[in-house]
Amino acid sequence: MIHDLLAQINSIEVTTVSSVFKLLLSLILGCCVGFERKRKGQTAGLRTFALISMGATLAMILSIYVPQEYMGLKNGDPGRIAAQVITGIGFLGAGAIIQSKGSVRGLTTAAGIWMVATIGLAVGVGLYIVAVVATALIIFILMFLEQIEHKVRLGGEMRIIRMKVPAIVTDIEPYRQCLKNHRVNLVDIYVEYDYSEPTTRLNLVTLSRETVDFITLFTDLQSIGQATTISLANQVTI
Repeated sequence: MIHDLLAQINSIEVTTVSSVFKLLLSLILGCCVGFERKRKGQTAGLRTFALISMGATLAMILSIYVPQEYMGLKNGDPGRIAAQVITGIGFLGAGAIIQSKGSVRGLTTAAGIWMVATIGLAVGVGLYIVAVVATALIIFILMFLEQIEHKVRLGGEMRIIRMKVPAIVTDIEPYRQCLKNHRVNLVDIYVEYDYSEPTTRLNLVTLSRETVDFITLFTDLQSIGQATTISLANQVTI
């Protein structure tokens, strides 16, 4: 009984048993990745990733089934519909990317959507072990590589520190030194003078790590020129 069931599941031909198994497996694998994304507060979560994985699997099943049943081809041509899945999934990926005031979010989720679609295709064609391993690797990348990035402090994030100082600022060096003390790199400076008040509006383009204590940094920056306002943004405003 079990031997016959395994034979149907691993059959090259499309059967009801193999199709149901593939859809259930793609559902589980998609949920695994979706759970991790939802845990990070992303809009695309369990349902989205599960539907993408199952949709890609069903597309692959249809791509194999149609030539078998209507054209008499034993192995079919799974590349036809599958190719359209890879192309079409780009629209969902683009929808997952959010651009807001110079900051781009959702690239990792978009990449995850694309990868889950290919996992669904792998399940649909019968590469079960490969699909499971790929899912495990995705979860490893999303969960553990992020922790490694934080520990080794790879790269940094572009931030704009906006300041309004009730004076005409002519010497930027104290601000540069203050940022350096907090391990924040000053990349560029945008300045606007208002001689009638007089005031100076500074936009300090910085590259900083997630571990920076901006509360303490703002306190130190405020003490330099007695700034009336300090804010953190992702876009320069003059």
